[in-house]
Amino acid sequence: MPDDLDMPPAEALAEAQNLLDADRPFHAHEVLEAVWKAAPEPERELWRGLAQVAVGVTHLRRGNARGAEALLSRAADRMVPYQDAPPYGIDVQGIVQQARTLAKEPQDGPISLRLTAG
Repeated sequence: MPDDLDMPPAEALAEAQNLLDADRPFHAHEVLEAVWKAAPEPERELWRGLAQVAVGVTHLRRGNARGAEALLSRAADRMVPYQDAPPYGIDVQGIVQQARTLAKEPQDGPISLRLTAG
């Protein structure tokens, strides 16, 4: 991923989803992190949470269940305030629920994670 990655939110979500579907969660994290750093203040914690979910999945894939638990729990907590009015079609409620489940019950192998509803 280029250091100066600059994508609008919808494009970044699509790219991050493609990377997650290809079992490349760290690369998805890089895309989401770029949006987080450029996001307006009211959205910043949402994108930070999404990036943390992706890196939490990265930790699971690398066998670091303890690190994954911490990141996934923190990410879920960070995203909760966005559940009532999620922007860009992001399935905040579903992601929060899956992050909490993965934090409690880590799984091996590829993890299916949907960023948007539908």
